[in-house]
Amino acid sequence: MPGSHLPLMEEGMARWPFGPPNAGIALDFVGAPPALDELRALVEERWKALPRLTQTLVAPGAASRTGLARWTGRHRWASGDGHDLAQQVDCADATLRDAVRQWFHTPFPAERPPWSLHLLRGATEGEFSLLFRMHHSLLDGRSLTTLLRALLDDGEPLDGAASLAIPGPRRRVVSPGTTAGGPPGLLSTGRAVPLPHRGAREPAYTVVALSAEVLRAAREAVRTERADSVRPATTNEVFLATVSGVLRACLSAGAAWDAASDDGDGRDGGDGYADSGARQVWLSVPVDERPDDCGEFLGNAFANVRVPAPVTLSDPAARLSACTGLLTTVTRPRRTSEKLVEGTLAALPAATLALAGGKIFAPAYAPAACSYVHLRERGRTLAGRPLRRLTIVPMVPPADTATFALGGCTQGHTLSVATNSGSQDAVLLAERFLDELSLLEEGSRRPDTARSRQ
Repeated sequence: MPGSHLPLMEEGMARWPFGPPNAGIALDFVGAPPALDELRALVEERWKALPRLTQTLVAPGAASRTGLARWTGRHRWASGDGHDLAQQVDCADATLRDAVRQWFHTPFPAERPPWSLHLLRGATEGEFSLLFRMHHSLLDGRSLTTLLRALLDDGEPLDGAASLAIPGPRRRVVSPGTTAGGPPGLLSTGRAVPLPHRGAREPAYTVVALSAEVLRAAREAVRTERADSVRPATTNEVFLATVSGVLRACLSAGAAWDAASDDGDGRDGGDGYADSGARQVWLSVPVDERPDDCGEFLGNAFANVRVPAPVTLSDPAARLSACTGLLTTVTRPRRTSEKLVEGTLAALPAATLALAGGKIFAPAYAPAACSYVHLRERGRTLAGRPLRRLTIVPMVPPADTATFALGGCTQGHTLSVATNSGSQDAVLLAERFLDELSLLEEGSRRPDTARSRQ
């Protein structure tokens, strides 16, 4: 709401300690780009009724001469009815990779709404990109797809009232019992995973396209039996299982290095899993909390859920089976204890981050985050130009962790990897992801290895 303090999730991102909390989504199209005036007119038509896009972010203590307010205060949204949406739209002679290097590590001006829509050159001749870049406290991935979908040829102007319909007491949550042993405690840690640490210690980002045929076949590696049907694994389940395979490979590489440094003692057999039962490796996954009647709410309405990565399983199909159903959701009222914890933590956000930051940002808390955003578009063209792909640019992750972001549309999927450990790490992890996905695809084509799960 205009003038309101940020809720806990948004406040945490506003205080992100690893760089500006900028994120975004790029849509790539085939054909000549539209004129800038044409794009601005489209934005004005489709987004003109959305108060969220005119707000500015005010830091605590911005008008204070002391630092106390910055410690005890909270960020807030200020109403900005005078801001012209068209002025947030520009054209640049740059590609997405250029934009990530130039803009995603630069804070937004405090006097403007913290978002921009950029018309960019495509990665190849005959293409162009539309990049929505934003401060993550402003919007989440679901909000971005709502905005971008409205710009496509079958889109319509978004409803201002629906965009303000904050999810009430009923929220979508991960179903209890989907994780063996129950979910982890709020501040409990697991096992860290050593990343490659290749190159200069700095944030890195890369993007690779996924083969639609390989991804489709990988889903068939495990089929789930229900009362009246059998379904293949979901794309998200394949995503979690493949990232788990990447982390397993990192653990193996780390164990081999440790064994070589330890004069070949080899007590863990060379694959690093002798102590794996002591601590679970956790994946952090954002889960959209919007109930069905709040689908067009613009803001942040997600919870980060930790699910187990089955890194102790050597068989890719077994890892996929273990990931099946992990993110099954139900819609229920929020519990009193949940509201109490959130309210208490949000009351003194700086103190909360100071006390808990060492835990929740540690590699042992969650060495990898997995975010999946699908456009679910109705139209597939922008002013007649066909949509080709969707690419996610996540925030800079905590030190020594990685973010895997899967972007999907009707035409296919791309994988983005962001790291904060070594300049070559994102590329190395993306290559390993492709290898692990191919292993799943190969297994699905062998009848003796395909599995069914009740």
